[in-house]
Formats: sequence, C-alpha cells, structure tokens
Amino acid sequence: MLKRRTVPTWLRTGLYWFLAFEFFMGFATKFWPGETFFGPAYSEKFADWGFDPNMRYLVGLMELVCAILLVIPRRQSRFLGAAGLVLLLTGAVTTHVIDDAPVYEEVSAPLHLVILLCIAAANWPAAPRELIRWPSAPTLQMQPSSVGARRS
Repeated sequence: MLKRRTVPTWLRTGLYWFLAFEFFMGFATKFWPGETFFGPAYSEKFADWGFDPNMRYLVGLMELVCAILLVIPRRQSRFLGAAGLVLLLTGAVTTHVIDDAPVYEEVSAPLHLVILLCIAAANWPAAPRELIRWPSAPTLQMQPSSVGARRS
C-alpha cells in the first residue's frame, strides 16, 4: 500500500497565516491616508491607474475579508478566500502590466496569483453544494449509562 505524502498541518497553517498577514497589510495600506512603505498613497496610485481613488476602500475590504477566510480552518472558507483573492489579483496583475509598474509590483502580484491558484485548487470542493452547506458542529451522544443499574 502506498503511503500518501502530505504537507504537515503546521506548515499549511503557517502558510495561510503568512498570506493572511500580507493581505491584511494590503488592507491597512489601502485605508492609510498618506504615503505607505510601498510608495505614494494608494489614493494617488488608483487615480494614476485610471480608477476612482475611493475604489481602494473596496479593494482593501475585499483583501481583509479574503484574508480572514484564509485563516478559518475549513476547506470551504479557505477555498472562498483563495478564489476571491485570485479574482482580485487577476485585476492587480492586469493593472500592473498595463501601467508598466516597477519590477517588484510586476513580480509580486503574479507570484501571489500562482500561490493562491494552488491554494484554491488544493481546497477545491468535491461538489459545489459543499460551498453553501457548512457541516454542523458535532453533537454529544449520550451513551447508555449504568446509573441506577445494580452491580453484581
């Protein structure tokens, strides 16, 4: 019998938390009013890219929600978080390629896109029904006890 190779749980969990932290930082910088450690304010960047500067709030909120979904230890939530970030990063990659962005932006967004595509594929549900039907918490089953029974 072949033994199935799997990635240790602690390593997968660490990856999910690291990615969630990165996207949480993305959320925070989108809401930051001034310059960030990534360069000028995102309100200026979005205007330079041809978008409404307030669009950064929607993008930041999507990053936050998807980051939270990545750290919930259920396959459904991790799939939804990764799939949402794949959609968001597809727009980011397109924007950075069209805008002729700096190298770190042209490499970072596609790299994260590939990583999140892999995470979405690893957490792909067996049936679409699984995405909307969350398993209920296990209930305690009372075992027949010997309370009141005579011991011999």
